[in-house]
Amino acid sequence: MSHNILKMRSTTILTVRHKGRVAIGGDGQVSLGDTVMKADAVKIRPLADGRVIAGFAGGAADAFALLERFEAKLKDYPANMPRAATELAKEWRTDRALRRLEAMIAVVDAEHTLLVSGTGDVIQPTDGILGIGSGGNYAKAAAKALVGHSNLSAAEIVRTALEIAGDICVYSNRNIIVEELPTS
Repeated sequence: MSHNILKMRSTTILTVRHKGRVAIGGDGQVSLGDTVMKADAVKIRPLADGRVIAGFAGGAADAFALLERFEAKLKDYPANMPRAATELAKEWRTDRALRRLEAMIAVVDAEHTLLVSGTGDVIQPTDGILGIGSGGNYAKAAAKALVGHSNLSAAEIVRTALEIAGDICVYSNRNIIVEELPTS
């Protein structure tokens, strides 16, 4: 049996800033190889008493380890989510055990949308639209079209774009959770 067959694949996470709100959502599918192992996983987590919302893609155990470390960084830098993300990325890049983690996290607060990756990247998309995971590019493309050509809210755009991605990506589904915050 090849290692790739056992590789866990999962998820689509999408964030959208639109009309004074930021929304982040994710689907619920977790796949192992070509088998759906779970259809209702929750991959969106409020942090910092609800001021920050994170979504994760990749290996579930790896993502939970990253979320725990990110939450600790938020406690160290409670009013500065970008600094907390940068400190996590530095630690992730330099810590031997963390470097092996196969996950990404997308985080939002009232002012920022950030991607934090294991290569030490902390990226803020110019337009506030970020998609990660196996269906991330499908959801991002749908969201970009919806932002420019509809009157939907940020949360409605996230849900609709994730539904589109769930219809295209075999590692995503339509069991969607969306959280939203006001922007500053």
